[in-house]
Amino acid sequence: SNQALQKVRWLLNAEKAGHTGSLDPLATGVLPLCFGEATKFSQYLLDADKGYETVMRMGITTTTGDAEGELLAERDVTVGRDDLEQALPRFRGDIEQV
Repeated sequence: SNQALQKVRWLLNAEKAGHTGSLDPLATGVLPLCFGEATKFSQYLLDADKGYETVMRMGITTTTGDAEGELLAERDVTVGRDDLEQALPRFRGDIEQV
């Protein structure tokens, strides 16, 4: 996120610039940037509600816990629709990202 900000800041020759939250390296999406006086409002965007959509691969373990890591183990996983529906409520609603 900061690398993208610095590049745009340089392109626009902006003195004051800030982003409104970090994107995970594997994530795609919109990274709102603020320049000049607008940087005063960046906190409001940081505190705004956000939504996420994911695609996952089950049954693998990597060195980093994500898709970029080296594969350590792989096993078959049998998960039915009912299993997923039962687990999903834990991932809905307000979740504090630390």
